[in-house]
Amino acid sequence: MKKIFIVTGEYSGDIHASHVVKALRSINPDIEIEGVGGENLKAAGVKIFSDQKKMGAVGLSPSIVFNHFILGKKVVDYLTKVYKPDLVLLIDYGAFNLSISKFLKKAGIKVFYYIPPQVWASRKWRIRTIKKNIDEVLCIFPFEKEMYESYGIKTHYCGHPLVSQLPVKADRKQFFEKHGLDINKKLVSIFPGSREFELKYLMKTFIKTADNLAKKHPDLQFCISHAPNLPDEIYDRFLKNNKFKVIKGENQALLSVSDALILASGTVALEACLYQTPMIIAYRGPWLFYFIYLIVRCIKRVSLPNIIANKLIVPELLMADVNVTKISYEIERLLFDNEYRAENIRGLGEVKALLSSRVSSYEAAKVITDALSN
Repeated sequence: MKKIFIVTGEYSGDIHASHVVKALRSINPDIEIEGVGGENLKAAGVKIFSDQKKMGAVGLSPSIVFNHFILGKKVVDYLTKVYKPDLVLLIDYGAFNLSISKFLKKAGIKVFYYIPPQVWASRKWRIRTIKKNIDEVLCIFPFEKEMYESYGIKTHYCGHPLVSQLPVKADRKQFFEKHGLDINKKLVSIFPGSREFELKYLMKTFIKTADNLAKKHPDLQFCISHAPNLPDEIYDRFLKNNKFKVIKGENQALLSVSDALILASGTVALEACLYQTPMIIAYRGPWLFYFIYLIVRCIKRVSLPNIIANKLIVPELLMADVNVTKISYEIERLLFDNEYRAENIRGLGEVKALLSSRVSSYEAAKVITDALSN
């Protein structure tokens, strides 16, 4: 029996990994799979070596770096001395996964990378590590295949997983009734991020912006999305003086029925794009991290729709520009300037058309299955 080990680091990676597992077992049920993951991988029947909650923190603090080092050593020791898989599948979470890849390669273990680090956006030097330690890259953006292959890296374009995994648009009337929303009012939804530090730097400003817009426009209503990976006690700390409805665990439905969105940057922007819901990106963090980002970045755009389109479709507000006045202005344009709104929706449609209709998880599973049979 062939053995696979999967390494994820965050909630989204756990979801993508679970779809790959299901596809793998649909092709060949006779595969043993273990991994680092969460509830989704566990539900797919994967034996969990370590819960990914231990990996969820990001940053450069000594405690985070130390914890990642200890976990990385445990994973490598287990894979090289005990489990000895036929293939390790790394998913996203670049810093951790690239750090262990060299030890796995040295041990002669075949290593594939699904949803590889976005080296085209920043830290392009990482591509040297990928070339040295990764046997095959399973990429999700059309432009990545050409880039990786130009460096002599074996690459397969799988298509983006969201294209096939994203649920259809929710029924607006049913959703509004379920959550006590007014069907006659426009809905602006706020997605302040899925990490604690994002809530720290964004939530207060986003709530103040909603207050400001609600006072100016009585025909607007607001919801705040609660990221499902964050415990209630963490989220509630940042909701002081909040009078708006908070909805947990219905991210995609909320994205699909909203009239406009205030988003922290991330995959959620691409989800919104696929629903063609107008949005703005507002992102702020520690200034030190921002200065480092300015040094290592390869492109100036931060949101995936703009990166894929290679032009500005979604308004991006960063750092000092993340304030009530500027966010309010951009949301008002998206809601009340009909020509601008229509142009924005057309642009989102162009991005949607650029992405492949392939079932990404099945494409990845086929490549992995072929590799295991060789």
